[in-house]
Amino acid sequence: MRAFLSRFKFNVPTMLLAASMFFTGACGLVSEYILCTVSTYILGNSIEQFSIIIAMMLLMMGLAGYLQRFMGDNRLIEKFILIEIVLALLCGFAPTAIYAAFGLLEHHFKVVQYFFIMSIGFLIGFEIPLVLRINEKYSKTLSINIANIYSLDYLGCFAGALVWTYVLLKHFPLTEISFMMAGLNFFVAVLTFGYFLSKKVVRNRISTLLLVACTAGTLVFGYTRNRGWNLVLEQKMYDDRIVFSETTRYQRAVITYNRSLDEYRLYINGNLQFSSTDEQIYHEQLVHPVMNLVPGHRRVLILGGGDGLALREVLKYKDVEHVTLVDLDPEMIRICSTDSVIKRLNNNAFADARVHASASQGVASDHLMQAAPRSGKEQPPFSQASEKTDTAGGKKVRPIYMETGKVDKSQHQVVERVAYVEVFNVDADRFIGKTTDKWNVVIVDLPDPGSVELVKLYSKEFYLKINRLLAESGMVVIQATSPYHAKESYLCINRTLRAARFKTLLYHDNVPSFGEWGWILAWKNNIPESVVRSRIEGMEPFKVQTRYLTPDVFRTATVFGKGWLDSGFDDINTLMQPRLLDHYLHDDWKID
Repeated sequence: MRAFLSRFKFNVPTMLLAASMFFTGACGLVSEYILCTVSTYILGNSIEQFSIIIAMMLLMMGLAGYLQRFMGDNRLIEKFILIEIVLALLCGFAPTAIYAAFGLLEHHFKVVQYFFIMSIGFLIGFEIPLVLRINEKYSKTLSINIANIYSLDYLGCFAGALVWTYVLLKHFPLTEISFMMAGLNFFVAVLTFGYFLSKKVVRNRISTLLLVACTAGTLVFGYTRNRGWNLVLEQKMYDDRIVFSETTRYQRAVITYNRSLDEYRLYINGNLQFSSTDEQIYHEQLVHPVMNLVPGHRRVLILGGGDGLALREVLKYKDVEHVTLVDLDPEMIRICSTDSVIKRLNNNAFADARVHASASQGVASDHLMQAAPRSGKEQPPFSQASEKTDTAGGKKVRPIYMETGKVDKSQHQVVERVAYVEVFNVDADRFIGKTTDKWNVVIVDLPDPGSVELVKLYSKEFYLKINRLLAESGMVVIQATSPYHAKESYLCINRTLRAARFKTLLYHDNVPSFGEWGWILAWKNNIPESVVRSRIEGMEPFKVQTRYLTPDVFRTATVFGKGWLDSGFDDINTLMQPRLLDHYLHDDWKID
């Protein structure tokens, strides 16, 4: 034991250097993730941003590892603290600077972005060789030196990834995380520096201490001001005043307000989701055609639609008995069920929904009616309920009767039946892959296929799963991007649906805040297209209230201009060949 303790004491420098590498490894990896995430929020396409940025940083790390051979062995401690100071300042201020560049230097944004990416990667690449050289005199062999330094750096990266995923991204804005990581990295490096300073190994003590103190003050200043800067800089990215913003585990949500137009807009990761002045065009076209073409729509499945606006339209139909809404982000459901603006827009559609935040519940049909509601109550507040067997799903569903606050001639409370609404916070692909229920109507209101994680929700495999859970007389409607600005994406989605054994009917309309937009109706091959066309021609006035859509407007929407549906491609979108992503990112959104 004494020998062990003696050895531990002897290796204090090595232990400090190894601890420094653990924390610098963790902070370095988190800094890379921050740069990737900021770039994704601004530019979109997460897979491209993460791939290019990490590749660029690895390139610079390799270049630094080669160039360090030309650095002399004198004053290695001072060089180490200098690198840590510059690295801490760059990592701390990088997200703020990149946001500022995007808002103020539109044409030179990438110069600023890649300056930080390459500089941080270069300095991280200098850390390990420099610490190895410092620790060389304290380790008996090269193998022990490498083991002590490299292993702690890699373990730190692993720890940093876990903390980033499960703690930091959930609770803090990116600009604040950057200063937290920079400060931690710098603090540990300074402790190591302090040890060597006490051993009188360091020259130029006063100037180095002044530099350390100034850096610490700068980081503290940035940390205390970052949230204010974040608000100011983020505002420059939007034309209208930001009235709400929040970062969830999955996305950044921003609501803006234009006083002159009395218009609210919701943005997710900088992409417009809806405008309060024309969202009814989009959501009425999404919901009412399919609801009026299906013979029965007692059970409705909504994939996406976390804003509750499609749900609002579905709940207008009194014969709908059960609505299941599947949206990955529980925080988005919380925002859209509590924010006063969105609650007013969606008519408080989530008021009586049972929200299941556990991905393990609700996926199997046996659990649909058994999972506990978010409120902790046994039932939503209703006055009476009756059970009946659902022939499509083979299970019992309970219609809910809500008190309206009115009384009849006999002074009895007037009750009105509403649909039983359940919300599941789980990946849509996982949900439809595991459930055995059947639905009469499926509404696919998912974000555009601008990333790998989203493009899988437009794949042949995904649509085959929907085909399996659709009732024989049921129909699906898919928001399918723009047939004008994203023509090949729109047509690729249609080809993919047909490859998944669906028949389809395409339609479009102009949504002023989006431009020309398109949807696709799909149904199983057992229903001839002529039958659906006949239903459209004979469509009577809607029995529910709409603000925009009429049967005549919908019939007009099924007509396309000459050449709009012509394509030079015959590919479809699959999991292994996500061709839709290539169309969406490179060939689309161009106006001739």
